[in-house]
Amino acid sequence: MQHLNQENLALIDPQISKPSFNRSKLKTGIVHIGVGGFHRAHQAYYLQELATKTNVSDWGICGIGLREEDRNISTILKKQNHLYSLLAKHPNGTVEPHIIGAIVDYKFAIEDAQSVIDKMAHEDTKIVSLTITEGGYNFNPATGEFDFENSIIQEELKHPENPKSVYGFLAAALQKRRANKLPAFTILSCDNIEHNGDVTKKMLLAFTQKLNPVLAEWVEKEVKFPNSMVDRITPVTTPEDISFLAKNHDLKDEWPVTCEPFIQWVIEDEFSNGRPALEQVGVQFVPNVKPYEKMKLRLLNAGHSVLGILGSIHGYQTINECIDDPLFNEYLKQFMDLEATPVLDTLEGIDLDAYKQSLRERFANPNIKDSVSRICSESAAKLPKFLIPTIKENLDNEGNIALGTLVIAAWCYYSDKQTDLNNHPLEVIDSQKEVLQNSAQKDPLCFLEQEAIFGDLSKNERFVTLYEAMVKDLYHNRNVKKQMANLV
Repeated sequence: MQHLNQENLALIDPQISKPSFNRSKLKTGIVHIGVGGFHRAHQAYYLQELATKTNVSDWGICGIGLREEDRNISTILKKQNHLYSLLAKHPNGTVEPHIIGAIVDYKFAIEDAQSVIDKMAHEDTKIVSLTITEGGYNFNPATGEFDFENSIIQEELKHPENPKSVYGFLAAALQKRRANKLPAFTILSCDNIEHNGDVTKKMLLAFTQKLNPVLAEWVEKEVKFPNSMVDRITPVTTPEDISFLAKNHDLKDEWPVTCEPFIQWVIEDEFSNGRPALEQVGVQFVPNVKPYEKMKLRLLNAGHSVLGILGSIHGYQTINECIDDPLFNEYLKQFMDLEATPVLDTLEGIDLDAYKQSLRERFANPNIKDSVSRICSESAAKLPKFLIPTIKENLDNEGNIALGTLVIAAWCYYSDKQTDLNNHPLEVIDSQKEVLQNSAQKDPLCFLEQEAIFGDLSKNERFVTLYEAMVKDLYHNRNVKKQMANLV
């Protein structure tokens, strides 16, 4: 069996596509913080395609890990010369394997923080991109303001020479670039946050204004923060994915990535210091990405949460299992048509009906088997961006709210019991897990009174009346499909 590394590339099964460019000549023009499965299936894939098509050598990636949880990916990538396998799983059962070589370096901040700062401050670095999850941006979801109560942030402000958070590292690197009279890099968020570039800019400016007002002024003037919309379903890697490569291709890869064939990236064309010509590989550059990101957040991401939370308490394990159920499929369709679509902005060049149909087809891909536990993970950070704004806007417009409200009622049950309706335990992954459970166990209204998540929803009589009736029914009848059927 061939172990995946640079030396063995030529010996790997020729059925697997491999980097055709000279990886040793790639400059690390992009430093990426948060090298998870999505980054490896999305941005790194696009940059591999660009290097393959154009042979341009300026846009290799240096990955960065800031947390102890990043130690494992750091170890494996270094062992494999930063190579990994990407398995695109088609609905017809075809699995299309690629070896991705766009990542050519990785630095683990816990072991060497200065090397991370130096890399970001290096003149070759043109872009620092981020996939740090919704919770990594350190803002209060209710107010949208920077959370200065965070103990890590408080410590960084006292000791900026010892950064821990993404903001501490960005500030240190930008300060060094400014001192060395180098142009600022672009900061490109690739997370599922509405107006992700604007949010990143607001948070970094809040941090730097406290840390160093002169630096903050330079950042505001020189650094660009383009908004972007990203899309590719990327399930958690399973032992079966590792076994697939071993059995079918005689390849040992310790951490491959799986994904669907579909991929999309829309970016505002605002960069501080140059950018890769990603339009040559299908990326859309637009003047304003906000209508597109809102479409994706309110349809795809919210759709995932609708299926994930309702499916979890019913007892389903995967998203395709949910969508294969005709009731869940119709419920999702009506949520998208009746609640999400009416509050979307005007979308140029998008056939919205075709997009919504494609989402249901993508969710049904039997080879992706995206777990509901992954979809439901960190719902306290996700739902304030994906679902709750749709409910609030429909309340303001006197629109339909019942389909989304049942999801919130189901989330209360999910958080309280942490079991499905048949008392089977659920894998609940959320940094707010204990807070959610404690509030849900007091009573359903207390669950709503977490303003950082729900804002003022607990004060809306129309919503609260419907929500409390739905929660009561779930606890009493223990049948979510009956309530779903009543709504569609």
